[in-house]
Amino acid sequence: MTVPVTRSTVWAVVRRPTLWRVALRLAPRGWWRRSPHLPLPDPAYLRFRMVTMYGDATHAPETDDLVTYLEWCRRFRAVRR
Repeated sequence: MTVPVTRSTVWAVVRRPTLWRVALRLAPRGWWRRSPHLPLPDPAYLRFRMVTMYGDATHAPETDDLVTYLEWCRRFRAVRR
């Protein structure tokens, strides 16, 4: 079971270079070797996040929610330094 990721969601991250590094940190090693050749997080982690956010492991991440989460991760890491 995989969580669907829409093109608009991918495009929202691609348009924001400041979020690329964050997205890459969430991706498993060797992500480029596996289809869909995108730096997506581990499927188990993504299912967990969808359950905690939407109550449904198969719910597609909403674009605004994903961008907000990645921005939060970026700011949180900057504060920790």
